Amino acid sequence: MKRTWSLALLLLAACGIEPSAVEDSSEAPTGVAPGVTLYFLDEWGELRPQLRETGRLGTIAEAVGLLLTGAGHSGLRTEIAPSSVTRVVVTTTPEVVELAVPLTAGDVTPRGIDQIVCTALGVHVQSGGARTMKAQVRFVQPTPVSDVVRTCPLIR
Repeated sequence: MKRTWSLALLLLAACGIEPSAVEDSSEAPTGVAPGVTLYFLDEWGELRPQLRETGRLGTIAEAVGLLLTGAGHSGLRTEIAPSSVTRVVVTTTPEVVELAVPLTAGDVTPRGIDQIVCTALGVHVQSGGARTMKAQVRFVQPTPVSDVVRTCPLIR
């Protein structure tokens, strides 16, 4: 066995292949997915992920639009008022994902905003984006922008 190992090392050295150290790198993208993760609230008001099997991850705008359709029969709930319009406009800068949603500030509680932010940032991260990205929600009226640029408390 020792002779075989020595012979293998000799052959590798003769081919110009040299051993190398393990190197650190960023996390691999995880964009291949059976669906998209949406964030809803459980009976205690805590954020809970729910996989919606769409056959693909999709875009941030598609995911938030799907979130706006509601929790379905999942046993979870939402703090986002129902809306027949689900079109979301997404603008991404190096630091912030800006989400223009078809809602008023009165249609969404602070936990509802967390649902939108977590869903958007979850897709961003699952697509290979940085976990340090933040999100800002813009409403159609009466307030043009939520009070702060936010992070998702579940993505660290």
